Amino acid sequence: MSPLTSKPIHFGTFLVTSQVFHLTSLSFAFVNLKPLLPGHVLVSPRRLVPRLAELSHEEITDLFLTVQRVGRMVERVYDASSLNIAMQDGMDAGQSVPHVHAHIIPRKAADMDDKGGNDAIYSMLEGEEGDVGQHLKARDRERPKFPAVDDNQRHPRTMEEMTKEAEELASQMDAAKP
Repeated sequence: MSPLTSKPIHFGTFLVTSQVFHLTSLSFAFVNLKPLLPGHVLVSPRRLVPRLAELSHEEITDLFLTVQRVGRMVERVYDASSLNIAMQDGMDAGQSVPHVHAHIIPRKAADMDDKGGNDAIYSMLEGEEGDVGQHLKARDRERPKFPAVDDNQRHPRTMEEMTKEAEELASQMDAAKP
């Protein structure tokens, strides 16, 4: 399957076209280079703006309807019972890429018990593990290794792995059309 569009899609300064699995006229959903848990994806407006308050009413509506739709799909595909939906709005809130985005993380019972419980996901999002911008910068520099993180079981994925997941999720979005 080819990318959903021939036009380049950027998340901040990073080209993510091949990672995109869902597009609307105003938003896009894409797979994460280094997901905190299986199925961790991102939804962002197509227009590059750093803060939520800068989005138009139409963009906010489309963004959150897309979050809702993608959330239903990843919850089903990853056999989850719940979701974390998180947004860091601004650098001081931990936003690592100055482009509005929502994290959607499918959750299961006891999935974070070994990390300290359900709320450990928030420190992971705010820490080095959740620093999407740093991971994308490292990928784009084509460094052989990423900076060490607390969780040695999480490794950056290859472009091929992310493209394959994007294709699989795109087919699931198509199957779930209302």
